[in-house]
Amino acid sequence: MSEPRNLSIDGDRLWDSLMEMAKIGPGVAGGNRRLALTDEDKEGRDLFVSWCEAAGCTVSVDAMGNIFARRAGRDDSLAPVVTGSHLDTQPTGGKYDGVYGVLVGLEVIRSLNDLGYRTERPIEVVCWTNEEGSRFAPAMISSGVYAGAFTLEEALAKVDADGATLGGELERIGYAGDLPVGGREFHAYLEAHIEQGPILEDEGKDIGIVTGAQGQRWYEITLTGQESHAGTTPMERRRDALLGAARIVELVNRIGLDNGPDGRATVGLIESHPNSRNVIPGRVFMTSEFRHPDDDTLAAMDAGYREGVEAIAADIGLELAFEQIFHIEVIDFDERCVAAVRNAAEERGLAAREIISGAGHDACNIAAVAPASMIFIPCVDGISHNEAEEITPAWSTAGGQVLLGALLELAGGE
Repeated sequence: MSEPRNLSIDGDRLWDSLMEMAKIGPGVAGGNRRLALTDEDKEGRDLFVSWCEAAGCTVSVDAMGNIFARRAGRDDSLAPVVTGSHLDTQPTGGKYDGVYGVLVGLEVIRSLNDLGYRTERPIEVVCWTNEEGSRFAPAMISSGVYAGAFTLEEALAKVDADGATLGGELERIGYAGDLPVGGREFHAYLEAHIEQGPILEDEGKDIGIVTGAQGQRWYEITLTGQESHAGTTPMERRRDALLGAARIVELVNRIGLDNGPDGRATVGLIESHPNSRNVIPGRVFMTSEFRHPDDDTLAAMDAGYREGVEAIAADIGLELAFEQIFHIEVIDFDERCVAAVRNAAEERGLAAREIISGAGHDACNIAAVAPASMIFIPCVDGISHNEAEEITPAWSTAGGQVLLGALLELAGGE
């Protein structure tokens, strides 16, 4: 297997592809706004499909709109080695989150074509639908359907803030495919991604060998009090839903700090009604989430949160609707896939370290049904989910080299 290690991707072509995709759905501050299943997402998907077809791939789409681009193997009856990520972004997202993993997979295929290298197994590049979850919650829902965490029917019925359904939007943009979602074998799955944190850059590492991912719990809460006049209602008579939300924000932050240094706790969205400056808020909808790399600790965070929220609502006299909408346990990635990433980094002389993913990724779902791992590259100042998100061409190329090497180890060939 020494010869494949001398093969290289075209880093310049990869960078050009990233910049070309970034022209679709430009943000206001240098990033991207390409929300799932919008017209901008369709345009990005169409460009990706055209590039895959030009590279000789067979393209197929399943009922969740997941796109699979297949480069045939020498024995095409074998289960494929799969790589990929997503093309949708946050409302104020960057140019690389998700997109890098899709396009670096395509670059591996392009480079293998240029080099005339045949893998024993097929290689597929996948673009997963609605990974971000910013338009249709929860995140990673399409890979979740693929892995059996959600049914197809419940996923297609998800509704955005304007009342559009996920299934309806798939039909509208022409990506409601006819293939079943899941039910076929992946020999292995590798996902390349920006770290979305500062560790690799701070330590001067080129590559993160991702061994697992934190567990997560997501919640939606509705607090209902009583709307009332801000000038005439005595303080002791108020049932202020926004006051309850404020105390919950403090509770979430305290739970995160109490379970440091690995705990993460966030309130990301608050909607106050009627949202008038001289009316005491009568209803608040809010989201929150916890993350931790230990399942027992995450369960304790959950228990403390539920108890605290109930006490806050009771103290103010608020009605409480509390729902956990998403739960993913701590993930340990497949040792063989992790070793393939480690070997590829070592053989290319790249500075690497093992790392746990703080973010959720489609690989976390796929790990339930196939051997999986991830490759991280640094991002400047650890910034992501922000239009200021940035990487360097050198980091981009390094990740591509490692992905190429790891895929060749897993797919075999000559």
